[in-house]
Amino acid sequence: MNNKKPAETKSDLISLTDEEGVKQVLVNSVLGLWDVVNNLTRLKPSRRDRYRVTIFGSARAKKGTFGYEETRRAAAALSRMGCDIITGGGPGLMQAANEGAASVQGHAQSVGIRVDLPFEQEVNAFVTQAFEHRTFFTRLHQFVLTSDAFVVAPGGIGTVLETMMIWQLLQVHHLENTPLVLVGKMWPGLIEWARDSMLSADPPLANAGDMTIPRCAANADEAVALIREHYQIWQSGQHG
Repeated sequence: MNNKKPAETKSDLISLTDEEGVKQVLVNSVLGLWDVVNNLTRLKPSRRDRYRVTIFGSARAKKGTFGYEETRRAAAALSRMGCDIITGGGPGLMQAANEGAASVQGHAQSVGIRVDLPFEQEVNAFVTQAFEHRTFFTRLHQFVLTSDAFVVAPGGIGTVLETMMIWQLLQVHHLENTPLVLVGKMWPGLIEWARDSMLSADPPLANAGDMTIPRCAANADEAVALIREHYQIWQSGQHG
């Protein structure tokens, strides 16, 4: 069987003055690149060397506030446990988490996965390994590919976007066996809204089991305890 593509002929060539033809070539090329990327991301390591926890949260929280100090404390506790910490690399609660990770002596990494924004120019000073993205889409993809668990601190629209994406990937089993822990007072109301609004529709807009995917924690200690359970299972698999 001959898999070679036929050679281009003169009739295949697109003049740069043919605007619609040029647009179609560009669209087909971009879609082809996405196919390549999607194919490459099917490759997964059989085992990770390190357990990695992504912490999402507000960029607006200030140092010294309760949310900042709790996030820093949670990240430090997870780092002492042996986890690497991943954030969006920016200010606020992202900085708090990276600061907590960097405060622990040892081999834990404090990672920042940034997106190019006009109002956040610098990665925070506590990141020891940084990645840069131009779009939220590729950035969120890296979070998914590199994380073993997700902890969500209080945050705004960006944090909600990140939370909903992870929730949806867990719902459709594109992610499996990955904790999604929501910390603080703002999240139980979101789960309650989703349960009341989606399950009361006829037909229901989600399954009852979907509402149990995120686990709510009142504070940093409860969040760390939930991650510890999963981390211990992961450790036993590493040495099994």
